[in-house]
Amino acid sequence: MTEYGSEKMAEEERNASAEKLKEKANNYFKDKDYENAIKYYTDALELNPSNAVYYSNRSLAYLRTECYGYALGDATRALELDKNYIKGYYRRATSNMALGKFKAALKDYETVVRVRPSDKDAKMKYQECNKIVKQKAFERAIASDELKRSVVDSLDIENMTIEDDYDGPKLEDGKVTLKFMKDLMAWFKDQKKLHRKCAYQVNALQIRCRSSESLMKLLYPEHFHLLRGNHETDNMNQMYGFEGEVKAKYTAQMFQLFSEVFQWLPLAQCINSKVLVMHGGLFSEDGVTLDDIRKIDRNRQPPDSGPMCDLLWSDPQPQDGRSISKRGVSCQFGPDVTERFLEQNKLQYIVRSHEVKAEGYEVTHSGKCITVFSAPNYCDQMGNKGAYIHLRGSDLKPEFHQFTAVPHPNVKPMAYANSLMQLGMM
Repeated sequence: MTEYGSEKMAEEERNASAEKLKEKANNYFKDKDYENAIKYYTDALELNPSNAVYYSNRSLAYLRTECYGYALGDATRALELDKNYIKGYYRRATSNMALGKFKAALKDYETVVRVRPSDKDAKMKYQECNKIVKQKAFERAIASDELKRSVVDSLDIENMTIEDDYDGPKLEDGKVTLKFMKDLMAWFKDQKKLHRKCAYQVNALQIRCRSSESLMKLLYPEHFHLLRGNHETDNMNQMYGFEGEVKAKYTAQMFQLFSEVFQWLPLAQCINSKVLVMHGGLFSEDGVTLDDIRKIDRNRQPPDSGPMCDLLWSDPQPQDGRSISKRGVSCQFGPDVTERFLEQNKLQYIVRSHEVKAEGYEVTHSGKCITVFSAPNYCDQMGNKGAYIHLRGSDLKPEFHQFTAVPHPNVKPMAYANSLMQLGMM
């Protein structure tokens, strides 16, 4: 056998092995074990790095785990290998949508629709993406302080009538009560709709309850006098000096504030000057202090870089140093970054969310970086547990509590999500 023949045979054997790995990855994907699916797609690519399908499949697995930066990279690589591979355009469009790059997404959706004009799903996604692009252009064109008034202000809610045949939940004297909340939960479980007047009334209540003071009094009534900071001047509320269990007491009134929680909560919470809690994680550069966090311009859309972006979007990694974010924004930070930040700010550990974890939580960086994720079976498909933490005693030692998802209603998973974000690919 010639040297060329031997090389050809070896290549065929590698490709056959790669196909077996791909099939194994596909089976993990079907079982919603996306981490193992990614692992075996990666192994297949090591044997056959010029296969566009492997990159496209791994891109979809990354999308399911919200690693949008990695997903975008894989979809782009698939198209570099095969510019006619239509699924690559689909994956890249979805990645760009998740990253807020709507014009780039629209361009790829246009390609898919042009190649497959009879594909209803592709046409729907193109139309919805096009609508978003046009809407954002319109908002930029008319943007002014005078137009920031709520639509609710222009409605005559009091004179709206509720039809006699409507037997759903109603507000009592315009107030959200515990009975209303229980009735509403039962009503929604039966897939029924709240009357538009009630919906407008609730929305009006939300707008009137916009202060962080109202929210903090609601969440921490017995400890409110220990809180400081407000949404206009401070991005980091500080809880001082009390021992025992830190807990939030939710009431029916929480519904009034629900849609504005993320607008009015601080960017970070420092508990007993020992633990810093945030959504994402630490920073792209060393040297950020708690005072720096307090000085961030909170009331704006998050930028693509900087401390505010990092607090919302960064993720921990096992190795030292920093690396490019798997999400396509901010960074990934190692245990050495965590150690330096804690030492500079005289903290014990950080608690962050933002990542699905199979057990609902994960402790990394030698116990100094805790991830807690409270949504079980995330997006109706991940199969993960949820968790929350109790911080007890003066040392605030974390105590983890896990829980699983309740039985799913008799509706399609993610039925009420924007179809562009359901990640249902071709």
